[in-house]
Amino acid sequence: MKWTISQLHQLQSKGLKIDEEIDLSDLVRTHSDIRDISLVNVKGRADISSTKATFHLSISGSMVLPCSRTLVDVPYPFSIDTTETFLLKPSDYETEEDFYLPEGDVIDLIPIIKEIIVVEIPMQVFCDDVTNEEGAAPQAGKDWEVISEEDQNKKIDPRLAGLANFFENEES
Repeated sequence: MKWTISQLHQLQSKGLKIDEEIDLSDLVRTHSDIRDISLVNVKGRADISSTKATFHLSISGSMVLPCSRTLVDVPYPFSIDTTETFLLKPSDYETEEDFYLPEGDVIDLIPIIKEIIVVEIPMQVFCDDVTNEEGAAPQAGKDWEVISEEDQNKKIDPRLAGLANFFENEES
């Protein structure tokens, strides 16, 4: 996932197809939200001209994130389509577009792919069933319990429970 500018110029007429699986397990150490990440599949192509290289990528994989409610592991699959542009001759462009500059003579997609994946992490992830999960946060305690929004909407305030039968008693 790393090319020199001269390599890209040689591929300009042929085109560049990308289909690789990359190991981004170092994201587990650098981001506390990610507990595990599978091999990331990167597919796409590059449109290369003398002044810029545009990568059209499809990034997919799966990561394990903590449940926001119980902290148990939740698998979170992701699939991201993105287009990233590198300016090979930055002085030729004065645009408002988002673009990257090569570091020296090298274009490296790995840091950009990591950034895209980290941005894709949702604010909250919930697991489906935590009744038997080992290590899950408790769902009830002394004088409290976790309830769903559906249960909350069905629950009647005990102070107003007597009003529920108010109209049923008037049959005159």
